Amino acid sequence: MSETPNDGAEQLSATTAPSAPQIDASAESDPAETAHSARHAAQPLGLMALAALGVVYGDIGTSPLYALRECFSGHHAIAATPENVLGVLSLIFWALIIVVTIKYIVFILRADNHGEGGIMALMALATPIRRFHPSKKRWVVLLGVFGAALLYGDGIITPAVSVLSAVEGVKVVTPQLDPYIIPITLVILVGLFVLQSSGTDKIGKLFGPVMLVWFGVLGVLGLVNLLRYPEVLAAINPIHAIIFFAANGWHGFLILGTVFLAVTGGEALYADMGHFGPKPIRMAWFSLVLPTLLLNYFGQGALLLHNPEAVENSFFRLAPTWATIPLVVLSTMATIIASQALISGAFSITMQAENLGFLPRVKIIHTSASAFGQIYIPVVNWMLMVACLAVVLGFRTSSNLAAAYGIAVTSTMAITTLIFAVVARDRWQWPTRRVVPLIAFFLIIDLAFLIANLVKIPQGGWFPLVVAAFIFIVMTTWKRGSRLVYARERDFEQRLDQLLEWLGCNKVARVPGSAIFLSADPKGAPAALLANLKYNRVVHDHILLVSVKIAEVPHIAPEQRMEIEPLGQGLERITLNFGFMEESHVPKALLPLQELRPELAIDQAPYFVNRTKVIASEIPGMALWREQLYTIMRHNATNAVDFFRLPASRVFEIGTSVEF
Repeated sequence: MSETPNDGAEQLSATTAPSAPQIDASAESDPAETAHSARHAAQPLGLMALAALGVVYGDIGTSPLYALRECFSGHHAIAATPENVLGVLSLIFWALIIVVTIKYIVFILRADNHGEGGIMALMALATPIRRFHPSKKRWVVLLGVFGAALLYGDGIITPAVSVLSAVEGVKVVTPQLDPYIIPITLVILVGLFVLQSSGTDKIGKLFGPVMLVWFGVLGVLGLVNLLRYPEVLAAINPIHAIIFFAANGWHGFLILGTVFLAVTGGEALYADMGHFGPKPIRMAWFSLVLPTLLLNYFGQGALLLHNPEAVENSFFRLAPTWATIPLVVLSTMATIIASQALISGAFSITMQAENLGFLPRVKIIHTSASAFGQIYIPVVNWMLMVACLAVVLGFRTSSNLAAAYGIAVTSTMAITTLIFAVVARDRWQWPTRRVVPLIAFFLIIDLAFLIANLVKIPQGGWFPLVVAAFIFIVMTTWKRGSRLVYARERDFEQRLDQLLEWLGCNKVARVPGSAIFLSADPKGAPAALLANLKYNRVVHDHILLVSVKIAEVPHIAPEQRMEIEPLGQGLERITLNFGFMEESHVPKALLPLQELRPELAIDQAPYFVNRTKVIASEIPGMALWREQLYTIMRHNATNAVDFFRLPASRVFEIGTSVEF
C-alpha cells in the first residue's frame, strides 16, 4: 500500500503494507476476467460489449478516416502505385494483428491490477508505490509516470484530429463549406466535453449503438469495393511489406509513422479496461471491430488500385455521391465518440496518479453506483477542452494534426512493453526464455514505429512531448515535495508512545463523547491533538486516530476496509484501507464501527484535521522553482473536508506551517 495525504495540507497514512496479491498469469482462467466477474456479473456480456464500442473503440474505429489517406497525401506521402498500395495495406494489416490483437488483446489485457488497466495500474503491479519512500524499481516508476504524462498529450490531440477529419468531409460535397469547418469542429468539441458529466456508463449506452452502425457501415463500404477488386487481398502476404521497404528505402520506413495512425487507440483500450472488463473488449474486437476495420482498409486499397486520384479522400470516395452527406454526419458522430476513449482514460489515469501520490487531490465525481471505474473529473475535463480547442485553432487541418499525432502513443506503447516485461518476469515468474523473445519482438515493433514518428517532431510532434514534459515535472514535483513536507512534519510531531505515557502520568480533563483526529503518522501524535491538549487542556473520553492507506490494488474488499488497534488512555488507532481506484469516503467507511459500538456516537463526533501551510525555502531538498510549484499545487488542491467527505459542520481545522 502507499500512503496518501489528507489534502494539499495534511497527510494521512504513513506506513506501507504488503504488496498486492500476486496474479498468476499461467492460470487457465484470465485473472482480469475473474476480477471483473463480481463487478459486472449482472450485466449481459453482449450489452457490455456494445457499450464498450462507444467508449473503448471509438479512437481506433475512426482511423480509416485519415490513416490510409495520409500515407499517400500527407507530409511524407508516397505515390499511390499498385506496389505501394499493396505494401502499405500489408503494413496496416500486420500492425493491427501484431500490435493490437496479439500484444494488447492477448497479452497486455492479462496484466490487470485487480480488474483495472492502464499504465499507472501496470506500474503499481510491477513495483510497490510508496508515497514517502522511494520505490525499489525507480526506473519503472519514472517510465510509468512519463508514459502517463504522454497519454495526456495524446488525449488532447485525439479529439481534435478525429472530429476535424470528419468535418472536413464536407469539402467532398462542395469546397464552399470550407470556411465553416473550424467553427463546426469547435462547437462539436465543446458539446462533447459538456456531455462528460453524464458518466461513461450513460455515454456508452448512448454511443454504443451509434458505433455499431458505424462499424457496420465501415464493413459494408469496404466489402463492396473489395468484391469489385478482390486482388487487393494479396496484401495479406507480408512479402508485399518487405518489397515496399526494399523499393522505397528510408522514405518507406518513414511511412511507418503514418501507418501507425491505424493502431492509435490500442493504449486507450487498455486504459479503459476497468470500465467494462476484458471479456466485452475482446468480444467486440474479434466479432466486429477487427473484421470491419480490415474490410474498410482493403476496400480503400481496392479503390486506389483502380482510381489513384481518389487518394485525397479515399474514405469518403468509397461511398456513392448520394451517400456523402449522411456519411459525413455519421463519421462526425463517430469521431465525437472516438474522443471518448482518451477522455475517459485521462480521468482514470488522474485518479490513479492522485491516489498513488503523483498528483494533488482534485474533485472526483463517481457517475455510477455500481462501477467504481466510471468517474468524471471536472478540472481535467475543462483543461482538456481548452487544450483541444487551442490545438484545432493552431493546427487548422487534420493533416497538420496527423503530423503531430502518434509520437506520444508510440512512446507510451514502448514503455508499456518494458513495464509488462517486469510484471511477467518478477510478478508472474515467467521464465526468462519466454519473456525475452516475446518482449524483444514487441519492442522491435514499438521502436520501429517510434523512430519513424520522431521525424514528426518539427512538424508538430513537439506539442504532445512538451505537454508530457510539463505533466511529468508536475507529477514528480508533487511526489518529491510530499515526501519532503512529510519528513519536516514528522520533526515537529511527538511520538505516540510518549503522548500515551504523558497522559498516564498527568491528570487531564475529560469530556464525554468521541473525537476523530486524522492522523499523519500512525507512530506519531497528530498535531491537531497536541494543539487541543496545549490550548484547551481537555480531551474526549474516546479518541479515534484515523489513518487512510491507499493500496497498490484498485479495490479493497469490505471486510478488509477497517483495522482497529486499542492504544490505551482512551485512544484507538483506526486504519481505513482504500484501493487506488476508490473514493476515500471516511464517514462512510466508519459506519460499520458506529453499528458495532453505538456508544462512540461517531455520527455526532467532531473531526479534527491539521492544515499545514508550506513555505518554499533555501533548505536543501528541491530546486526553489520546484518548491514554489509545489506550494501552488498544494494551495489549489481539494481540501480534506471535501475530499474525504467530512461533515463540514463538525470539522475543526488546526493550522501549522512548514518550511521545506
